Amino acid sequence: MPVICLVRHGQASYATKDDALTHLGRAQAAAVGGELARRSLRDPYLLSGTLARQRETARLLADAAGYKQPLHQDRRWNEYDHVALLARYAQPPQDARSVQDLLDRALLAWMADPTATGDGGWPSFAERASAALADLQTALGKGRDAVVVTSGGLLAAVCGKLLSLPPEGVVAFNRVTVNASVTTLVTGSSGTSLLTFNDHAHFSGDRRGLLTYR
Repeated sequence: MPVICLVRHGQASYATKDDALTHLGRAQAAAVGGELARRSLRDPYLLSGTLARQRETARLLADAAGYKQPLHQDRRWNEYDHVALLARYAQPPQDARSVQDLLDRALLAWMADPTATGDGGWPSFAERASAALADLQTALGKGRDAVVVTSGGLLAAVCGKLLSLPPEGVVAFNRVTVNASVTTLVTGSSGTSLLTFNDHAHFSGDRRGLLTYR
């Protein structure tokens, strides 16, 4: 059965226009590349979204893993615009402890908003993620694995669809996704299954300093 490893991008500096990886984010990308090399994936198909932080993570992990395959890009794996989301839905409550709290509330409001339709709505965002995954599975065929570098919102949307999660469950997945973690799917005649979510054992022990969520 084809194995699909969904990798969240490394830590990025959102203060820069091109959202490039931080020094720590580059180290995370190299570390997850080493972990993927250990897994001995079969002729991995390399894919990322088109955001700078996703493409840079993909290239660095490929170098660390020794992958020579070309990097394919698909904007359907891009993240939602968190700045626009916060501006539209986050009315800072007195009990908000962090930006993450505001983002959680904004995501729930977005998912429940009946006026957010078309490309600007959550249903369209989630459907694009499902369609991108389906097209990747078709491209793989049998006997080939894949590595996809994407973002936390896409990972949450894909897992939410596979597990039939309510909005609160999707937001919970989004909240805890570690930078450069690996979520593994297997696909076969009975469909696609979630094998592991948010695996970040490669950031344990003396590499624990690489562990970040944002």
